Amino acid sequence: MKTIQRSLAGLFAATLAGIFASTTVAAPYQKGDVRLQSIGPLATGPDGVLFVSDPKAASIIAIKTAAKPTDKAAGGFKVEQLNAKVAAVLGASADQVRIVDLAVDTASQTAYLSVVRGQGAGANAAVVSVRPGGKLRVLPLKDVQHVVAKLPNAPADQETGQGRRRRNQRMESITDLAFVKGRVIVAGLSNEEFSSTLRTLPFPFEGSHNGTGVRIFHGAHGRYETSSPVRTFVSYDIDGDPHILAAYTCTPLVKIPMVELKPGSQVVGETIAELGNRNRPLDMIVYTKNGRDHLLMANSSRGVMKITTEKLGNYKGITERVPGGGTKGVPYETLADWTEVRQLAELDDQHALVVRGTEGDGLNLEAVRLP
Repeated sequence: MKTIQRSLAGLFAATLAGIFASTTVAAPYQKGDVRLQSIGPLATGPDGVLFVSDPKAASIIAIKTAAKPTDKAAGGFKVEQLNAKVAAVLGASADQVRIVDLAVDTASQTAYLSVVRGQGAGANAAVVSVRPGGKLRVLPLKDVQHVVAKLPNAPADQETGQGRRRRNQRMESITDLAFVKGRVIVAGLSNEEFSSTLRTLPFPFEGSHNGTGVRIFHGAHGRYETSSPVRTFVSYDIDGDPHILAAYTCTPLVKIPMVELKPGSQVVGETIAELGNRNRPLDMIVYTKNGRDHLLMANSSRGVMKITTEKLGNYKGITERVPGGGTKGVPYETLADWTEVRQLAELDDQHALVVRGTEGDGLNLEAVRLP
């Protein structure tokens, strides 16, 4: 969903390089067709690389795009009736198109949308690029330079559960991803004992390795959980140490030291905030304003939260139930004018790029000044 460029101290970068060295071997790109079984979160990397997730295939595909760096201002980015215009370039009707995720290559100021066209077994996956002037085009997936990472130990590709809880957990093998200092961090589910998993893949990659099982205390549920996937995350330094800040459904905010993300191991994340139940976090970004860092988190039913990053290391972990849909821990404010935000990405140091609106009334893609 994002490129994360928060600085990591050189010492920790070197430490992480040693810790995450694995059986993965750097591989050159190969030219050929990218065949997607599904499509999920996106992320951008250096030199115009786009990371496309295929949850059904439990794979990450890195594609070399033709995007070139630019120094033009991006604040005027706006596309109205986005879903209808995406449908038009795909040769479909608006009701047959679903926008899954948004990512931005800040260097070229190119936005990418992961899109599903159609429904059920006949659905097709596509990537659509958008430029600040509003030009949309389908990203070519035939005869392109790319490299694939296959994720091991993915959940079985079958539906399980009963009633409204019935689902195919394979489709949550990848719930978010980001490029962080030469590595692709992937959140999702595995078939391991701690099925909630964070994987760290050196880039470029060939093959992959086991991830780290994650256990957290869920404040709204009042219990420890190992099967709830991270919904969205960012990388952020806390007291000089690189961490993952991860958000979960109903809505714990958890910090996890990156140094503990060792392949095949298990880690207990520290829940530093409970942000309210009956909600799914959608996207997060970190930005700097007037010398202070802030976290923005878009949500399904609790608006866009602006969360302080000050003294994150001082908050004690939540280990008791937070009843009645209440909140606890790190404070936040809800941005009243950031309504109906469905996707959120960093555009430049002054703006975020958002997809906002409703499917029925139409979605818009627009640059919004950071608060």
